[in-house]
Amino acid sequence: MHQPVTDNPFVIMFINMVIVFCVLTAIWGLIELTHLLDPTKKKAEQPAPAPAAPAPAPAPAPAAPAVPEGLSTETVAAITAAVTVCGYSAEQIQAIRPAEQPAWRNFGRTQGMRTSR
Repeated sequence: MHQPVTDNPFVIMFINMVIVFCVLTAIWGLIELTHLLDPTKKKAEQPAPAPAAPAPAPAPAPAAPAVPEGLSTETVAAITAAVTVCGYSAEQIQAIRPAEQPAWRNFGRTQGMRTSR
């Protein structure tokens, strides 16, 4: 019958941990080899030589959002504040325009006709 080499649990734990870390190191090596041999990786382009000290361009002023006709300044300010509260900056607003949703408008009209006064 076969006799175990040791009954000490610390020696068994050490042997098992060495095996686990050897396997992990081998997997890491395979991953690094795959990254080196990856044919789909884009090649690094050589940087173009920089032109000799171009004149600094003036910084463009942030564009104000496009305001459709009929909206007051207060309405635009309220919409901008609401969008800013949601986590966006005022510079990210590109346009403010009414959404065409005739179904909502018609629903309001029919509800108004159904209510008795």
